Amino acid sequence: MTPLSTPLSTPLSTPLSQRPASHGPGPGLKAVVLALAVFPFLLAGCKASDVSTESQQSAVSVRVAEVTGGENRDLPLRFSGIVRATQRATLTFQVSGTLRERAVELGQKVRVGEVLAQVYNPALEPARDSALARLEELRTQYRQAEREWERSSRLHERGVVSEQGLEQLAARRDALEASVATAQAALAEATRLLEESTLRAPFSGRVEALLVERDEFVAAGQPVMRLSSPEGREVEVRVPAYLLDHVKLEQTLPVWSVQDRSQPPQTGSVVEIAQAGAVRGELHPVLVSLPVNTLEPGEPVEVGITPVRPSGLTVPLLSVVRHADGVSVYRVRDNQARRVSVEVDRVVGERVVIRSGELNPGDQVVYAGMTRLADGDALEVR
Repeated sequence: MTPLSTPLSTPLSTPLSQRPASHGPGPGLKAVVLALAVFPFLLAGCKASDVSTESQQSAVSVRVAEVTGGENRDLPLRFSGIVRATQRATLTFQVSGTLRERAVELGQKVRVGEVLAQVYNPALEPARDSALARLEELRTQYRQAEREWERSSRLHERGVVSEQGLEQLAARRDALEASVATAQAALAEATRLLEESTLRAPFSGRVEALLVERDEFVAAGQPVMRLSSPEGREVEVRVPAYLLDHVKLEQTLPVWSVQDRSQPPQTGSVVEIAQAGAVRGELHPVLVSLPVNTLEPGEPVEVGITPVRPSGLTVPLLSVVRHADGVSVYRVRDNQARRVSVEVDRVVGERVVIRSGELNPGDQVVYAGMTRLADGDALEVR
């Protein structure tokens, strides 16, 4: 039987010309050539998928800067004032006269309704007595006129008194009734004027000042003494018109004591703000309420008002990117890039003044590494 192939004992070093002739590659060689041909494509496919996965999971390395601006706070401006009581009054008499009696002394504490002083006017008591006598006279005449009308009314029914006479009696009776009312009002006025000669405390407090001495003549409406209550404290300061826009009601302001500057400032609250006037250079009052039991009336203090001026937001010039739909920056939130549209106002040095309703002072924006950055990419901040 003739052999199908070269025996295994044939040496590998035999020249090709001396080897037995073959009609084609064997099945083993075909498998090797096919594997070598497919392997590069498989290798290329594996590397491409690995690189894509790594690029999706890797974060873009960037550098960030802070958004600045929003508002500028200047140093507090101090305005001087004097502490005073919240409830206070300058007491006067409504009638003139001589100060006959002064029942209190300077610094004395008084209660509501307590007699403080009294003036003597020689015309007050006689005027009251005259008004009282006039009232009694008119009341007597009125009662008499009332009785006459009742008698005449009965006689008129019998035909003794005419209709005209009865009407005249009724008119006299009504006139006397009106006169009685006028006399009552005059008596009330005279009595009230006599009561006004006695000065009483409108509230409980302390006598701050005595402005008139005993036996001096006091005109109606002339200040006699000042009274204050210990229930509250306040201070009034006067500020220029432009500072009125920097204070508002219930705003807290620091209040320093001038006598002892080592003490920490007290916290006052704005309770009244004056309206700006048309007088050039005029100062306007601002009333500040103080905490109870902190500063005493008459103590000099200083109230601090800090002007606050709004300013535009600024970002680095390198953080601004121009897109097809406008200008924007990349804001960093939770280690991700979010594109925010902005409007450029002007360039100031290496920063840009922008307007944006989404950015706030303190936000972080990307200024380096944006060439490979897209909206929503994960970030690695350096």
